[in-house]
Amino acid sequence: MNQRWPDHLWIIRHGESAGNLARDAAHAARLPRIDTLARDVDVPLSERGESQARALGRWFSGQDLRPDVVFVSPYLRAQQTAALMQAEGGMEADPRDFLQDERLREKEFGILDRLTRWGIEAEHPQQAELRRILGKFYHRPPGGESWCDVILRLRGALDTISLHHAGQRVMIVAHQVVVLCLRYLIEGMTEDQILAVDAEGDVANCSITAYAFDPAAGPRGGLVLRAYNHTIPIEAEGAPVTAEPDAPVAAR
Repeated sequence: MNQRWPDHLWIIRHGESAGNLARDAAHAARLPRIDTLARDVDVPLSERGESQARALGRWFSGQDLRPDVVFVSPYLRAQQTAALMQAEGGMEADPRDFLQDERLREKEFGILDRLTRWGIEAEHPQQAELRRILGKFYHRPPGGESWCDVILRLRGALDTISLHHAGQRVMIVAHQVVVLCLRYLIEGMTEDQILAVDAEGDVANCSITAYAFDPAAGPRGGLVLRAYNHTIPIEAEGAPVTAEPDAPVAAR
């Protein structure tokens, strides 16, 4: 029987970003718009996010198993997280060999981009009502994506990983919605199940979601969840834990 999955798969949410801080400031002041001063793709890590990424890299450097294949979202905050982890010895893969994959990018919010819940209700009340009716799993704002759209592109990313990197140790560095949608795919969840996981709380910055291959999981073996939203590694290295959502709460 040919193994079709990696031996180990780690899914990492990027460190805290300047966008996370801008979102918090906008919500604290009940402003309609989040001021990031840059395209979402260009939003960098905050100083605290850099500290988190370095801490996670140091923790991985002391582990027996480290990733030898790294897939990274093209967004700057994910690229910086992966590079800082590697600089601390957290990966066997050379940064020149990191595989940038646009299918791992953040969920696109279209006309709701950078709007807070107050901004959405004021500027696009019809979209706020549609989202209430359809739910975040199926609601697609004009010019943006639903969770289903994200899942569709992630199916292709998982196919690439299983086709070319079976038996290897793979890390994905991406975003909160990507972490959740990959859980949905890998574990064969329903809409209700993954939304229940989401409702438990945000995915922490630089947290680990880990899977290991188990030959007894199904007729051809499969990936089994070993950890979710695991933050002990960055806590152990003395970095603060943060869990701000990337997106406006009303649009996420």
